[in-house]
Amino acid sequence: MKSSALTSLIEASKPTNISTESAHHHALAAQVLYNLQYQHDWTDLGIHTRSPITDTPLTKPLISGLPPHRIYVHPDEQIEMLKQNIQEKDIPSEREWVLPTHLREPWSLRKFALVFDKIDEVPPTVNQSVDREKGKRRGGKRLLLATVGDDSTIVYYVVHDGIVKPRQN
Repeated sequence: MKSSALTSLIEASKPTNISTESAHHHALAAQVLYNLQYQHDWTDLGIHTRSPITDTPLTKPLISGLPPHRIYVHPDEQIEMLKQNIQEKDIPSEREWVLPTHLREPWSLRKFALVFDKIDEVPPTVNQSVDREKGKRRGGKRLLLATVGDDSTIVYYVVHDGIVKPRQN
C-alpha cells in the first residue's frame, strides 16, 4: 500500500539519530508545513532547528515562510492605511515564524520567552541569513502559534513578544 503524501513528507524530513521526543516535534513541524503549503498557499517554507541569532539548537523546530497575504497589520500602520485609502490586499506579505505545537502541550509565558529570545523579528529565507538592520518591523517579534488537535485540525494564533496596542475596528 502506498503512503499518503503527508506520511511521505514526514518520513523524508525526519532527521536521523534523534530522540523520540525530537522525532515527534519534527513530525509535527512537517505536518504544519504541509498544511501551510497545500491548504494555505504559503511559499518559501523551511524548518529551522537552530537559532538564527545564536546558532544554538532550538528547543523545538520552527517554520518560516511567506504567506499569500499579510497576516498581521500593526495598529499604527492600519491608521496610515485608512488615511491613504489603502486596502490590506494591496500591501505586500511578510515572512513569518510559525511555532508548531500540539493541543495537549502546556505552554507558559516563560516557554514563549525562550522561543522569542532565539529568533529575529523577521525570519531568514531558507538557507540564508537575515540582515538585522533591515529585519525590523512594527510591533516587534511575533509568531504564529500552530496548534494541532488530535483530529489533525490546525488552528493559528498570532502571538507577540510583549504588549501590543489594540487594533482599530
